[in-house]
Amino acid sequence: MDMNQYLEVFIEESKEHLQTCSEQLLVLEKNPEDLSIVNEIFRSAHTLKGMSATMGYEDLANLTHKMENVLDAIRNSQIILTPELFDVIFLAVDDLEAMVMSIAEGGDGKRDVKRVVHQLELIGKGESPVTSSSAEIAAASVVLEMEEMTAGEYDEFEWTVLQQSKDQGFNSFEISIGLREDCLLKAARVFMVFEVLEKSGEIIKSHPPVEVLEEEQFDQQFTVTMVSKESSEEIKKRIMKVSEVGHVVINAIDLEGMRHTANNAKEDKIAEVQEQETTDTELPTDNNEKKKQAPFKPASSKTIRVNIERLDILMNLFEELVIDRGRLDQISSDLDNQELNETVERMSRITSDLQTIVLNMRMVPVETVFNRFPKMVRQLARDLNKKVDLEIIGAETELDRTVIDEIGDPLVHLLRNAMDHGVETPEERLAKGKNEEGKILLKAYHSGNHVFIEIDDDGAGINKERVLNKALSNGILTKETAATLTDKQIYELIFASGFSTAETISDVSGRGVGLDVVKNTIESLGGSVTIDSKENEGSIFLIQLPLTLSIISVMLVAIQNEKYAIPLSSIIETAIIKKEDIMNAHNQQVIDFRGKVLPLLFLKDIFEVPISQEEEAFLSVVIVRKGDKLAGLVVDSFIGQLEIVLKSLGNYLTSAFAISGATILGDGQVALIIDCNTLIH
Repeated sequence: MDMNQYLEVFIEESKEHLQTCSEQLLVLEKNPEDLSIVNEIFRSAHTLKGMSATMGYEDLANLTHKMENVLDAIRNSQIILTPELFDVIFLAVDDLEAMVMSIAEGGDGKRDVKRVVHQLELIGKGESPVTSSSAEIAAASVVLEMEEMTAGEYDEFEWTVLQQSKDQGFNSFEISIGLREDCLLKAARVFMVFEVLEKSGEIIKSHPPVEVLEEEQFDQQFTVTMVSKESSEEIKKRIMKVSEVGHVVINAIDLEGMRHTANNAKEDKIAEVQEQETTDTELPTDNNEKKKQAPFKPASSKTIRVNIERLDILMNLFEELVIDRGRLDQISSDLDNQELNETVERMSRITSDLQTIVLNMRMVPVETVFNRFPKMVRQLARDLNKKVDLEIIGAETELDRTVIDEIGDPLVHLLRNAMDHGVETPEERLAKGKNEEGKILLKAYHSGNHVFIEIDDDGAGINKERVLNKALSNGILTKETAATLTDKQIYELIFASGFSTAETISDVSGRGVGLDVVKNTIESLGGSVTIDSKENEGSIFLIQLPLTLSIISVMLVAIQNEKYAIPLSSIIETAIIKKEDIMNAHNQQVIDFRGKVLPLLFLKDIFEVPISQEEEAFLSVVIVRKGDKLAGLVVDSFIGQLEIVLKSLGNYLTSAFAISGATILGDGQVALIIDCNTLIH
């Protein structure tokens, strides 16, 4: 039976079941006496195990089975819930999520889960699990990866190569390499390690596979199997010379021992599956007890799953329809035919309704991003020895899928920043007269054609003096400029590249990278981020994002014989100025705009537009904004406002300066879309 036809459904439903496990585990941790929560987690785990086994993903099914055994013992009151036990179950869920992601990306769903399986087995025997911080876990996992692979992890070709290499006098090694936690370019370090190893011998296999390592889709550790005539000590010295390598453990491969272990493992696997099937078919004898523990009614669904590629195709076809609608509007106005005008107006109304429907189909609730944060905050709180309550409001708020795909990482960094630098330790909070448990509010809501996301914490806030002193020492601004800044302008200095007031570098944040990337990412989406803070009371980061990136409102302008589009989201207002009002300051042409110095940018010079008309005595200026910075874009004339379809310039024109895309106008001309964020420094 071909299972590939069910793969997409399996992946989506697996993600849903694992999300249910994560959410309900967080609820259970706060309500450990409520066994109905355990039953719900157990049901999701049991379903996932069955689906995984049916699809042939045995590693996934086995780990789920181990977790299921622990859950079964919990609901039968055989195990007492402790924070350490929750740590282990969360680790198991993390591994299961990674395995499902591997399958979704075309992998085999395999993962080294020896450590978490060992912990689950300890719990099943009634012993206490040994848990650590995430940093300690990362270091410990290197040691666990030293354990010998079984022969089943090598295919016939790899096994033959290892055997023949041994016969020819080569040594076979399994090398576990751990990169440092602060390693920023993991793929580059992996490449350098491989380069070193290839000079010492021949690489047979890597785990994870090379393509996964290249995409940096792994933690800090990876394992390489190689054959070489050099000693393990020589190889280790070579690897340790690579920057940001933290651990190297080399084990010689015992081929005969591995073959024997593999045979025993196969026999144990058969016995375990038989026992599992027997257990799964057992039914409780007390039907009343079953009703009490697991009341479950499947809800009827009025939704269907649609492949996102189909929605993309539908969106592309609709974009073409919008272009043709603009063309018809142009023809209609040129011909001045009443019947044609009425038909075009009716078509415009219908396409507007269709546009709303198509855009709504692409909308995704922000909960698809938000739902991973409670577990992340819980683990960070454990690592930092802090008590934090995360409250999420407005998770049902919808955004275009394109925006959703990009907003996850900036939110992760802002939350980690709030946890590390914002919320104080319980002792510090009590000394300030606060509740020992800090509060972080993550809130999303609609307003007009935008979505706003707030990250609000009740922590230490921002120390203005420290920010100013750091900015001065880094040369970001002068003392004269610093004296003129408002509080809000001081707070926004933390978005400067490489800026950090952290006295020590932590694994959570404080490396001096991130907040500038957060701002750049959000601005590249056509959004903005602002910050407000009060010392010892907390900080608020406010993100503003457009609902969609596909169809945008622009002002069309003319520069000589060419047409350009400026997004309305960047425009403050338009103005007509006299040429004699232009002044020079620091080699920059400026004007006095309502008491402020406004720099002028002549687009005909920036885009090297061929001159075909003489300049007039008056200039048309579009005043645009990037954060708190303003600039005046000088154009030849304003054409008007319209909705356009944003088209990519393709891979060959990615280097075009200050151009974010193009659109086809109603008269068939192409207008380039100006990226105001690139123009304003």
